[in-house]
Amino acid sequence: MDVLNLATAARNRIEEPVTGLLQILKVLGNPRLPVLLALSKGFIEPTYRLAFLASASNTGVLRCLASRPCDLETLAERLAVGPAEKHRLRAWLDMGVKLGDLGTREGCYQLASLPAKFLAQPQNDAVAAALEEVIRFHVPALLHGPRMLRDGERFSLDDQDGAVIARSTRVVESFVEAAVDQNLERSLPVRLLEVGCGSGTYVRHAARRNPRLTALAIDMQKSVADQAAANMSAWGLADQVETRQGDLRELDMEPQFDLITMHNNIYYFPPDERVETLRRARRLLAPGGKLLLTTSCQGGNAGLEALNLWFHFSDFGGPLPQEGELTAQFQEAGFTDVVVTQVIPGEQFRACTGTNARLAPN
Repeated sequence: MDVLNLATAARNRIEEPVTGLLQILKVLGNPRLPVLLALSKGFIEPTYRLAFLASASNTGVLRCLASRPCDLETLAERLAVGPAEKHRLRAWLDMGVKLGDLGTREGCYQLASLPAKFLAQPQNDAVAAALEEVIRFHVPALLHGPRMLRDGERFSLDDQDGAVIARSTRVVESFVEAAVDQNLERSLPVRLLEVGCGSGTYVRHAARRNPRLTALAIDMQKSVADQAAANMSAWGLADQVETRQGDLRELDMEPQFDLITMHNNIYYFPPDERVETLRRARRLLAPGGKLLLTTSCQGGNAGLEALNLWFHFSDFGGPLPQEGELTAQFQEAGFTDVVVTQVIPGEQFRACTGTNARLAPN
C-alpha cells in the first residue's frame, strides 16, 4: 500500500505541471486573449481610472490627500462613512491604489499619480468638474441612448447637476472673459443682464472691469441661482448685483440693459424657440445695447459632440447650434451688426454679438 501511494504521488507531481502547462497554452492560444488584453490596457483600465478620479475629486478625497496622507479613519470621518461601511470604503480606496492613482505608506493613503495630484489642486477645479461631467452625463447618453429611444425616455434638467456644470464651463473662462472685455464699456455706467449666470464668475469679471456696473444675474435652476447669490455676497458684490432664479423668456421688464450676456447656454432653449428667445433679449436692451452670446457649436471635438448628443436625448433644449444658423437667428431676431468670431483657435467655440438698433414693438 505504501509503495502504491508513493507511486501515485510521484505520478501526480509529474502530471500536475504538465496539466498546468497545457492549460496555460490553451488559454494563450485563445484568439480573443490579445484583444481582451488590449482592451483592458487601452480602454477598460483608463475608464475605471477616470471614474475613480471623478469620484475622488467630487467627494473631496483628492483635496484631503493633497494636504497630507490620511488613514482610513480620517477619510471615513471626512466622507461621513459609518463604522459598518468602513470596509467598503477601504475596498474603494484600495481600488484607487490598484489603478495607480493612490498609494499607501505607514497605514495611510496618499496621492500617487500626476492626474490625481493635478486634479487635487484648487486652481484645476474646472478640469475636475469637466471630468465629472463626462462620466456622469456624457457617458450615460452613449451607454443608454438606444434603450432610451426604445423606451421613450429623455434626460431632464433635473438629471444635470447645475453646480457641476457651472464649474465645468469655467474651462473656457479665460476665452469668455476676453469676449466680455471686447464688448464691455469701461468708463460709463453699465446695466448688465446675465442669462444663465452659473456661479456668477463672469458677472464678477465684468464688475471688476467696470466698478460702475450694476447687474441682474438669472439662472433657471434655483440651486444654481442661490449659490451664485451666495458667491456675490462673499465677493462683496451683493449691492451691485441682484441674483435670482429666472427664465429670460418670462422676464417682464422695461428695455434698460446696455449689455446682455449668454454664456454656454443657448442649447438649453429648443431650436424652434431660439429666434424668439433672442428677440426677447433684444426687447430688454436699451437702444444701441448689445447681446453677447458665447457657445460651443457643432463639428467640434469628441467632447463637444458628446455634449451635443446629450441634448439630442434631453426633453428640453436641443442640439448645439451651427455657426451659420446662429448668425441667421440673430438677424431674424432683429439684431444688426451681427458678428461671429472664433474664440478658441482650432475649436468650434464662438462669440456672437448683435446690436439693438431700435426698440421692437413685437
